[in-house]
Amino acid sequence: MTDSTLQVLHALLADPTRERYGLELSKSSGIAHGTMYGILVRLEDWGWLENRLDYLPDRATPPRRYYRLTSDGAVRARATVEQAEQRATRGRRRGSPLLGKKAGYAT
Repeated sequence: MTDSTLQVLHALLADPTRERYGLELSKSSGIAHGTMYGILVRLEDWGWLENRLDYLPDRATPPRRYYRLTSDGAVRARATVEQAEQRATRGRRRGSPLLGKKAGYAT
């Protein structure tokens, strides 16, 4: 699990039932949109995310894809983030400068 994926999961867990589009997630997680979409596809492949297209009234604007954690995905995301935080805490206690760093997401 990469730090970038953990940041996206943390952003999604802020409100697990809310739908968000990719650019919004990119801004809230601090992950570049080019990186964001690869992460979202991977999370979908794992069954952690679902998406839907929203066709805007302005036909010149492409549809917006909204993402939301599945119920199973929310459980797994929470567990994954908690495990990463525990590893970081253990690393800080051991005094490791690398292992003790926060994964880069807000708490």
